[in-house]
Amino acid sequence: MEHGIYDLLILGGGCAGLTAGIYAGRAKLKAAVVEKQGAGGQAAITDEIANYPGFRKISGTELAERMLEQASSFGTEFLQQDVVNLKLTQEIKEVETSSGVLKSRAVILATGAEPKKLGFQGEEEFRGRGIGYCATCDGFFFEGKDIFVIGGGYSAAEEALYLTRFGKKVTVVVRKGAFKCAKSISDKVLSHPKIEVMFHTEITEAYGDTVLRGAVFKNNQTGETFEYKVSEEDETFGIFVFIGYQPSTELYRGQVTLDEAGHVITNERMETNLSGVYAAGDLRPKLLRQLVTATADGAIAATQVEKYITEYKEKHGIREEKNLNVSEQTEADSVDGPAIISQDLRSQVQTVFDKLERETYLAVILDDSRKSEELKKFCEEVCSICKRIHMVIRRKGEDKELEAEVNAENYPMIALLKETKEYSGVKFSGIPAGHEFNSFVLAVYNLSGPGQGVEESVQNRVMAVKRRVKLQIAISLSCHFCPETVIAAQHLAILNPQIEAEMIDISMFPQLKKTYSLMSVPALIINEKQTVFGALSMEQILEQIEKVGQL
Repeated sequence: MEHGIYDLLILGGGCAGLTAGIYAGRAKLKAAVVEKQGAGGQAAITDEIANYPGFRKISGTELAERMLEQASSFGTEFLQQDVVNLKLTQEIKEVETSSGVLKSRAVILATGAEPKKLGFQGEEEFRGRGIGYCATCDGFFFEGKDIFVIGGGYSAAEEALYLTRFGKKVTVVVRKGAFKCAKSISDKVLSHPKIEVMFHTEITEAYGDTVLRGAVFKNNQTGETFEYKVSEEDETFGIFVFIGYQPSTELYRGQVTLDEAGHVITNERMETNLSGVYAAGDLRPKLLRQLVTATADGAIAATQVEKYITEYKEKHGIREEKNLNVSEQTEADSVDGPAIISQDLRSQVQTVFDKLERETYLAVILDDSRKSEELKKFCEEVCSICKRIHMVIRRKGEDKELEAEVNAENYPMIALLKETKEYSGVKFSGIPAGHEFNSFVLAVYNLSGPGQGVEESVQNRVMAVKRRVKLQIAISLSCHFCPETVIAAQHLAILNPQIEAEMIDISMFPQLKKTYSLMSVPALIINEKQTVFGALSMEQILEQIEKVGQL
């Protein structure tokens, strides 16, 4: 009998992958979803979903959370790991991640797609300093300012409507003469009092200094150009690019068959050219890319995997093993009053915290704000889940020695202390809720549990850092991309005492936006000198540390 082998690994935690996880769990398969960011994929960064059956309106984050909870309730694991290499052609598939090698009898590829870049002058230079690709993550940076949305499809129309909550005016720049989306959506855009639409128009340049100051547009019928210059009062403005997505399939090239655009080719049963390898969601060539088609793909792929696994086990004489669901594995402690951490989430977290090998102390330093009371309750609920986690609570100014040890600057905050009560180098300024709750759980696990595995070559690079490095990660709790950078930076801090990593909720500490000209999250600030935008792995953060000459 084989040990340590999954029946199914689902690569990608978007709606296609999570649906596959639900169906696999119900089929009693030993399955896991492997995702480098939070659950939900593109849906998780969508403010409002109004076309998914059964929900008149629901936020993308809430829908993703419900799908994850449902998959977990059937026993499917969720592994937040970055896939770095694959071996799919052999009978037992191997998935190499940032934490080691996973093996399975079948794989579903569900890594979806990522936003396309347009390539106009200044696009890369001002990414994160006025140019963005996620309205939910970055829209609040442009409160009361002008915003331009580039694109004429469904995403552009939906995000333009969402951005009217923040911008004083939203201008939609459409290359063609009409929107390419449902008329019900385009009519809302065209009739909205805060939106202006410029058809037959393209952006050719964006310019500025530390932030955006202007942009040039061209009418592609008349050839006339129009230049927008920000007012002295506004100082800057925003440009959001929504021109479609490109499939995230480069890692599969040379193993599964791709079309010219890089999509994974499958049949109607979601089978690829390789036995035991399936694909689902937006990485497939398809007529319609919507949540409903992604979930349909995931359901079909998982049911086909069930048949494949049944035949595989019969052929190899493998006895069926019971796949306990989460509610059977653990029993969460009850919490009096309205809980910050839901019961379902407690059950999931307890399976992680049960693996802790050492004591952990949460040094909580509070001020007089309402957020301090929320943070205190949050930490009390965390401690109630695991007896190895303890809380040391202080008021600002009450324990100068502790504040100096943890380099306290922003309040309220949590600093993780080792079993010896020494500072670990990891702290959270604000409440690590929303997508950052996972970052918090993994920080505790990496500090006091077996921890996530790290390749020896990466460990050697981490330990080669000999000078002090201060990493600050500006995040938004609604940002789907932020946790990857936070987790990676904090893991570096846990491995090397010379490194400190601080998660900072930008909504609670807005002065950081002005100091570093931040217009996008995640933003990694190294030694208060260099700022890098976008989701980063451990290796990528190490590269940035090397660039500022810290080795």
